[in-house]
Amino acid sequence: MNKRIYLSSPHMSDEGYEQQYIKEAFDTNWIAPLGENVNKFEEELSTYVGAKSAAALSSGTAAIHMALKAIDIKKDDIIFCPTLTFSATANPIIYQNATPVFIDSEKETWNMNPKALEKAFEKYPNPKAVIVVHLYGTPAKIDEIKQICKKHNVPLVEDAAESLGATYKGKQTGTFGKYGIYSFNGNKIITTSGGGMLVSEDEERIAKVRFWATQSREPVRHYEHKEIGYNYRMSNIVAGIGRGQLKVLDKRIEQKTNIYNTYKQAFKEIKEIEMRTNTRKQQTKSLAISNNTKRKL
Repeated sequence: MNKRIYLSSPHMSDEGYEQQYIKEAFDTNWIAPLGENVNKFEEELSTYVGAKSAAALSSGTAAIHMALKAIDIKKDDIIFCPTLTFSATANPIIYQNATPVFIDSEKETWNMNPKALEKAFEKYPNPKAVIVVHLYGTPAKIDEIKQICKKHNVPLVEDAAESLGATYKGKQTGTFGKYGIYSFNGNKIITTSGGGMLVSEDEERIAKVRFWATQSREPVRHYEHKEIGYNYRMSNIVAGIGRGQLKVLDKRIEQKTNIYNTYKQAFKEIKEIEMRTNTRKQQTKSLAISNNTKRKL
């Protein structure tokens, strides 16, 4: 009999927190998009990561798109992003009719190589933004990358879709750049089935993102739209799931750490297998193993 081990399959809290918030939404008839769960999820997530403001959106991809729009990315603008990531990191660049320039990875974290990033600035001196990814929950070399962006006066967007709960030198990933994004897709450490969050210290721009993400509807009784809008807001039901999941995030991080340590102990005698460790004093929620002689897993 074949037994499968599923990759990051979603599961709800044992305490049933998610159902409590969903029931409240049903009991108050706030089923349609927006409502108390959306507002509270934004507040609770931003408090957890230490950001001033957050916008709950339909996906992490939508959050990246809104970050680029908030930076005012336009046609033919150049955006630096990593080579090793899911396509959703790069797709929003195309949504804005901009041009992605892919930056190679470094061995230690598999994330954007700061040296390659510096070389990219030599060839393309006027990019409009840099998107860095914390792949598989492992923080990138964010100090170096942030310093390079500061040197060239270019805004940094953190794709922290896979790294909610991971910290770098005590600070949550997703809070180092101008904007940070998180994903709550089914394979993430916590899930709302689908959804995302954009965080920033710029409360005014986050408010603008909420406006764009709600079809740019003007605050009047009739339908009036002066700007192009998007149907990107998270629903009240989905946000209720997120609030429940957020309550068990620390427990999930602990479980991921235990899994990592179990593999590390089991493979300690096998020289060909190298496990990424917390050598940069960073807490990771995800496990990554590489076999340098043949392939990477």
